[in-house]
Amino acid sequence: MVRGYRRLTGAVVSVALAGTLAGSLVTSAGAVAAPASPATGQYLVFYAQGRQADALGAIRAGGGTADAVDAKLGYVIAHGPAQGFAERLGASASVVGVTGNRRIGSAAALRPGDRASVPTAPMSVTESSTPAARNSSAEALAPAAEASGASAAGASSPHGDPLSSRQWDMKMIGATPTGSYAKERGSKKVLVGIIDTGVDGKHPDIAPNFNRALSRNFVVDRPKDSKGKTLDGPCEYKSCKDPVDVDDDGHGTHVASTIGSPLNGIGVAGVAPDVSLVNIRAGADSGFFFLKPVLDALTYAGDAGIDVVNMSFFVDPWTFNCAHNPADSRAEQLQQQGIITGVQRALDYARKHGVTLISALGNESTDLGHPTTDKSSPGYPAGGERERTIDNSCLNVPAESGGVISVSALGPSKAKAWYSDYGVEQTDLSAPGGDPADAGTSLKGAAREILAAAPAGALRKQKLIDRSGKPTGSSVIRECHHGKCAYYQYLSGTSMASPHAAGVAAILISRFGKPGKGGLTLSPARVEELLYATATPTACPASGSTTYSVSEETHVCAGPKSKNGFYGHGIVDAYRAATTKG
Repeated sequence: MVRGYRRLTGAVVSVALAGTLAGSLVTSAGAVAAPASPATGQYLVFYAQGRQADALGAIRAGGGTADAVDAKLGYVIAHGPAQGFAERLGASASVVGVTGNRRIGSAAALRPGDRASVPTAPMSVTESSTPAARNSSAEALAPAAEASGASAAGASSPHGDPLSSRQWDMKMIGATPTGSYAKERGSKKVLVGIIDTGVDGKHPDIAPNFNRALSRNFVVDRPKDSKGKTLDGPCEYKSCKDPVDVDDDGHGTHVASTIGSPLNGIGVAGVAPDVSLVNIRAGADSGFFFLKPVLDALTYAGDAGIDVVNMSFFVDPWTFNCAHNPADSRAEQLQQQGIITGVQRALDYARKHGVTLISALGNESTDLGHPTTDKSSPGYPAGGERERTIDNSCLNVPAESGGVISVSALGPSKAKAWYSDYGVEQTDLSAPGGDPADAGTSLKGAAREILAAAPAGALRKQKLIDRSGKPTGSSVIRECHHGKCAYYQYLSGTSMASPHAAGVAAILISRFGKPGKGGLTLSPARVEELLYATATPTACPASGSTTYSVSEETHVCAGPKSKNGFYGHGIVDAYRAATTKG
């Protein structure tokens, strides 16, 4: 969802069609397709219910070859001619979507390098449309920050962990030593899946709660893109597949930390500091996601007994997926139909198997109930973007997909963040996501953002720490105990908001869940009901709208206090979740 400075996150999702087991038809959620020749393409062909055989026939008739079948989600991985194949398949009533091997999607955090690109005060966050720029180093906005822990590692103080005083977000939702931590910290039997760029399982503020055995990586790094330009860069491992405890981007680690960093006397604490964190990686080193890994990640979550997943990304190359937009070619329509259909099936599968689905709403600064123009699609390959007229039938996926709880972002003053998407139908909950442009707070600069754990490798790659390990700007904090140091980073975005809701969901499952696969289980419908019941209803601004000087836009908030376009059912509340009688 990154459109210039307002694109949704710092990771982008793509369609990875790889998916078969060398040549024979199989039923699998993680198969790997044989490589296509230059004259052929790889496709995910989604078939109508009960029409698998007909779809296989259409593939053959269109000059293609079926490599694998995923019967769980109803699609075939196929090779076919690079030209005209999708259109020929689309003529069959058995085919409901055809998605080629295109780059689609984005994570939902606003990058520190973008923060410096808005020269006005109050300081704001922007984001470049290219991964390289999104990962650029932050301008030194203030002297480098460093904290020395006063308490012994392994034991939190009555005031929380050493950096808790910087976590205004936790205070906002009642996740404090005298709040929810004193009542319910979560259970190791509750499994929270982070579908993201990976999780640094060795970070000292992640490791105690990291479930390595259940973690999976569904991504194979791609050194270069389809045009021969650097994408993920050189593979760090022979297989080009990172271990399950690696996050070369940092986005997923930040998300995981907000959900469940332990109360252990170092760094920060998460919303639910005693739950289990499971890396279900679907994002590449470059921050891009691919459709096939996203589908595999959601399917795995359902099969593995994961209780709740956080999805701080969107799937495109289309910021908005339009099934029948006359401005798009037939192949583009089929691609968008495939994205809408495929992701919805994967979400339905996960939810049916007990997974509560929580998503970042998006950073497009758009009323999702009344979108009019999409200028950032298709976002891959770079340079293909064009302006097209859209309407409410066009969907941001997965935020607007069925069965998903979508979360808007707030600044420290509880005002909706300037970048956050909104909409009466689309906003289910709100949570702190950070906003450097929030003038309604005494906090300054990066302190208005969300602080959470960060991998040293990713920070070094982004030049946010120098060769000696010293932070190069105020967006990163190094915290040390007994000669061992760990890093924490300030980020803003709806990516940072949704993990707060995921953490509160984990608290509710810890309290009301029953023994089941993976440990405890609670139906997603019940979790959703409890999330809404324990949220703090928050009314629209008295004026009915907010004008943001940083973007020179006015956002209109519609709906009553009980459910409106800025706050949804309300601001998530960890303390109420920890104390409600259900």
